[in-house]
Amino acid sequence: MSAVHLQHMQKALDQMNLQLHHVISDLSGTTGMAILDAILAGERDPAKLAKLRDRRIQASEATIVKSLVGDYRREHLFTVRQSMVAYRHYQEQMVAIDVDVEIEQMLDEFSDGAGPDAPALPQPKDRRKPRHNLRFDLRAHLYRIFGVDLTAIPGINATIAFMLLSEVGRDLSRFRSAAAFASWLGLCPDNRVSGGKILSSRTRQVNNRLARAVRMAAQALFRSQSWLGQYFRRMRSKLGAPKAITAAAHKLARILFHMLTTGQAYDETIFAQQEAQHNQRMQQRLRQQAKQYGFQLVEITAQ
Repeated sequence: MSAVHLQHMQKALDQMNLQLHHVISDLSGTTGMAILDAILAGERDPAKLAKLRDRRIQASEATIVKSLVGDYRREHLFTVRQSMVAYRHYQEQMVAIDVDVEIEQMLDEFSDGAGPDAPALPQPKDRRKPRHNLRFDLRAHLYRIFGVDLTAIPGINATIAFMLLSEVGRDLSRFRSAAAFASWLGLCPDNRVSGGKILSSRTRQVNNRLARAVRMAAQALFRSQSWLGQYFRRMRSKLGAPKAITAAAHKLARILFHMLTTGQAYDETIFAQQEAQHNQRMQQRLRQQAKQYGFQLVEITAQ
């Protein structure tokens, strides 16, 4: 419910042409709440508001100043105020009932997905992945439940793996294939055909929390040095950012489906083999095309 109130605040900010929530990663964090409190207290000077920036925020003070130039309309400020009150109320309720304990108890009720001889959970390879706010080891619980470490996949953290558990569970047998799972997430082309001609191949717009999370995971691959990171950057230079995010998210969905349905651990070398096979096919195709035009390809050896 608190996420809904945050969305209401973001919508009100958009309507006032304030872009604060686009330049800081978490509107409910220290900087966001301090600036919103000051705005609701009557402050309108962007420079003074930007001074409330926490030193850990990546966005510069000048960037935050630009994001706070807008039209502070009374009706939208009222929405922000009401949403702030409701958000803090739910946060207090969550603390009162100790949500961490409740969540951990519910996770304890899941049977083990891994067998008794399953190897111990390895140390995370990417320690830069964002951490959740829970006071227990969520990653260890998810490994026990799923039987595989989904956080070994570049871009996938414990929060996204937990969302997968809450949205679809650990049994993906309802999906007949990885393609069906990706389609459910809105990550496959929705070809519209008329008279045998494809009119549109855009992906479907779906209202799916997991789909948004997988797309965010794909976007996080931009700085990853993994094979998936290389794939995302290659698609980005070829297709542009939006289509690259969809392509990488589609690949992540297929990997998630494969791991959960086969119980196999994430293996980066598989993709290296696929890349080598793809390069071999490309070279063979180029040789055939060159031969058709009377040319011969000559391999350049490294000096």
